[in-house]
Amino acid sequence: MDQTVVSEIQAIVGEANFSTNIADLYTYGFDASIHHVTPSVVVRPSSTEEVSAIMKMANKYKIPVVPRGAGTGLCGGAVPLKGGIVMDLTRMNKIKELRIPDLYCVCEAGVVYDALQKALAPYKFTFPPTPGSAEACTIGGMVATNASGMRAVKYGGTRDYVLGLEVVLPTGEIMRVGTRTLKDASGYQLERFFVGSEGTLGVITEVTLKVVPKPKKMAMVLAGFDSLEKAGQCVSNLIAKPLLPSAMELMDSTCIRAVNKAINAGLPDVAALCMIEVDGEPEIVAKELIEVAEVANALGAVGLDQSDDPKQMAQWTNSRKSVMSALSRYGKGLVSVSLADDMAVPISKIPDAVMAFAEIAERNHVIVGTYGHAADGNLHTKMLLNPESQDAWKNGENAVREIFDTCVKLGGTVTGEHGVGISKAPYFQKERASALGAMKVIKKALDPNNIMNPGKQQEWEEGCIIKYLRYPCQDL
Repeated sequence: MDQTVVSEIQAIVGEANFSTNIADLYTYGFDASIHHVTPSVVVRPSSTEEVSAIMKMANKYKIPVVPRGAGTGLCGGAVPLKGGIVMDLTRMNKIKELRIPDLYCVCEAGVVYDALQKALAPYKFTFPPTPGSAEACTIGGMVATNASGMRAVKYGGTRDYVLGLEVVLPTGEIMRVGTRTLKDASGYQLERFFVGSEGTLGVITEVTLKVVPKPKKMAMVLAGFDSLEKAGQCVSNLIAKPLLPSAMELMDSTCIRAVNKAINAGLPDVAALCMIEVDGEPEIVAKELIEVAEVANALGAVGLDQSDDPKQMAQWTNSRKSVMSALSRYGKGLVSVSLADDMAVPISKIPDAVMAFAEIAERNHVIVGTYGHAADGNLHTKMLLNPESQDAWKNGENAVREIFDTCVKLGGTVTGEHGVGISKAPYFQKERASALGAMKVIKKALDPNNIMNPGKQQEWEEGCIIKYLRYPCQDL
């Protein structure tokens, strides 16, 4: 990078918050995905004003900028495909306001999800989305990817709680969108443009979030089934009853075996499990526990357990959260990779989807673990493959394409909560083909020099999924 540019950046953030150190550049070249590209420089601003100054400078010299939170994204959204500047926002970590009587809070983009929950806990309030990376992920990152998690079926995703945003545009202009009120009918809902934009339109620096009271009671049911299809049917049958659980997690036999092996979870050895959580007033929870058992037993559940003990529920939840890491220890020489890991289908199509995934895995000679937040139709598949094998990657790509095609044919989407990034981009473009033109117009209007996280979403380039792998693989 030109020394003039280096000097300008250092003058903005100080030498301690600027780095061209090779180890830092390498580290900031990847997130939790399978991709890696080394940036030219890392900066760590501490204020909106510093972000604004950096953006003015970057826009002047047409330097790419990639905003970054904790780097927990699984699709490569924070990977700097075109190099340039990675902007680490984790120093901007202040909770500015907790306005419980007004049902909102205001926090900087770098506030960690768990830190916000701890701040809300004394008031018995919560920000309901429950990301798997809760102990690390930032609020800005959640907004940028429209993250959700286990309880979206009842409580929705991040977009449902964003009241307002402070955003620094590529020109350096500081813009406020949205309100601090629960209702807003004042023209274009511009804050919605930035939710899920993955840093392609501007830098989110501050977020105003709606908060809600915590439920008085929670309980869980662990239901085992002798087929994946029956577990999938349990999901749709519960919703149709009607019963709206606060969460419902599904795990296939591959995931169950992996978790039992990795953390000695003691889960029953069955073809599939459903973990069903209900919450609310105590009398409602008691009634819904009975209804859940009735639905599960009607489908021939081979095991049924329930608990309202916080320790037991935490153990079950931790077992589900451990799936991704556990799968990487499933077999020697295999790793768990995020290729097709975050699809969503209409809830009634869950049985069709999970059975199709199993058939696709067998046909393409790959091991696939299927799990997910099944009650909102959001399924995850992790592929176990040899990362050094070209054939394994090709088989994986074929399976991914078939899985995504299946989801779209069932009326679903290729990404439910993890965003688009790199690994989803070609399938996202196919799914949203009729809207790509409008997206490009919006991008051009806000970012005429295309410096904000270029090469992502509608700008994806053919072959980049394999081109930018962070695994060593011969002949790729």
